[in-house]
Amino acid sequence: MTIELNDRQKQILGATINHYIATAEPVGSKAIATEYNLKVSPATVRNIMLLLERSGLLYQPHTSAGRVPSDSGYRLYVDELVQPIPDVAQKAESLLAEQFLWGRYRLEVILRQAAQLLSDLSGYITLISLPNSLERRIRLIQLVALDAQQVMVILVLDSYETQSAVISLPSEPQEIDLRDRTLQVLTNFLNHQLQGRSLVDLTLIDWQQLDLDFQDYGQNLQSLFQQLSQHYAQEGTSLVVSGLADVLQQPEFSQVEQVQMLLHLLEDQQDQLTPLISPDHTASSQVQIRIGTENALAPMHCCTLVYSCYCCGNAPVGTIGILGPTRMSYARIIPLVATAADYLSEQVSRSYAVSG
Repeated sequence: MTIELNDRQKQILGATINHYIATAEPVGSKAIATEYNLKVSPATVRNIMLLLERSGLLYQPHTSAGRVPSDSGYRLYVDELVQPIPDVAQKAESLLAEQFLWGRYRLEVILRQAAQLLSDLSGYITLISLPNSLERRIRLIQLVALDAQQVMVILVLDSYETQSAVISLPSEPQEIDLRDRTLQVLTNFLNHQLQGRSLVDLTLIDWQQLDLDFQDYGQNLQSLFQQLSQHYAQEGTSLVVSGLADVLQQPEFSQVEQVQMLLHLLEDQQDQLTPLISPDHTASSQVQIRIGTENALAPMHCCTLVYSCYCCGNAPVGTIGILGPTRMSYARIIPLVATAADYLSEQVSRSYAVSG
């Protein structure tokens, strides 16, 4: 449901959420009227807060208490009202550049150090997925005709692991000799482009080099390689988790049962968590935010996850996220995640270019 608010209503919603983020206490109309210089009476603020409550953006945790934001209220706040703090990005980038000597340590060690730094800066849990796919390189690609309109693509890795898939060709069947020559030319082209390179490079082929005669093959191969790249980027992914002790000091985690559920998820059920933090690859450079019940797993319903992917070149290879209570400082966390993701992308791409 789309909720339309006027400027005054948005101003009071924003002030209420900012006050609640700062205090963790239900917010009354008097505090908003006196502390935020809105130039309106407490009665006017109270009426607007009542309207916001009826719209599902605020609620009262108990009778006679002030209001607190709902998940819907936070969503409107994040989408329309929050103003990221620019100093956060500058500080994070400076600290990342100062503390990490790329090329001297293994990538996993650096990502663990980065997770610790980000949890220190945010006060929340940092999650970083390790890019296992960077270690796998392509040894050989072979195209084999199965029949007039089906071709098997065989991919051999440096570990001699083999993957195969079948693509269909939409065009009219070719004569056998012409088809075999076409497949040989394509096989040579693909091996020239990819042999010895990482699996993430499957998405970086310059298809413009193909003649028009090969476009039917090229379009299907491009789609297949995108799927394979995404599969390998997620396969066997493990998570670096840092900052758990700090976030458990937040009042939202005062109930033992709630803490146990979250601990169990982070420590024993990472296979369930990992797919949820894989960003949409069509919007991989954007920070994404899941608030409360927008998270599919029940232990995360009291949490917000702010996350983005980091890339090697243009190919997503891992995810960085910050997990905290829904009452998190979005103005700090959003630029922090964006800056960290950009920095990791730059450094991973540079390190891989040197080693590759």
